[in-house]
Amino acid sequence: MAVIIKPLVTEKMTAMTEKMPNRFGFIVRPDANKLEIKKEVEALYNVKVVDVNTMKYQGKSKSRYTRSGLLKGRTNAFKKAVVTLKDGDTIDFYSNI
Repeated sequence: MAVIIKPLVTEKMTAMTEKMPNRFGFIVRPDANKLEIKKEVEALYNVKVVDVNTMKYQGKSKSRYTRSGLLKGRTNAFKKAVVTLKDGDTIDFYSNI
């Protein structure tokens, strides 16, 4: 399986979850489809998934000035999935800390 790389716990995603308490975000493999994402979330967290929305992001070019000169690089491209759960279901990412 291993379609899900990690849960997305950012300020923007936390604000969305507070506004709509049954939506959660995940970083997933770029070749994963919605059915695979739904199946894995249901298996890992024992919840019922109603909807899956996916977004692909391109890597950004970054550069910085250092003592040794200009360094250029690129961040990784990734795919994000926003999963909507059935009313009453929730996922607690902080339970095993």
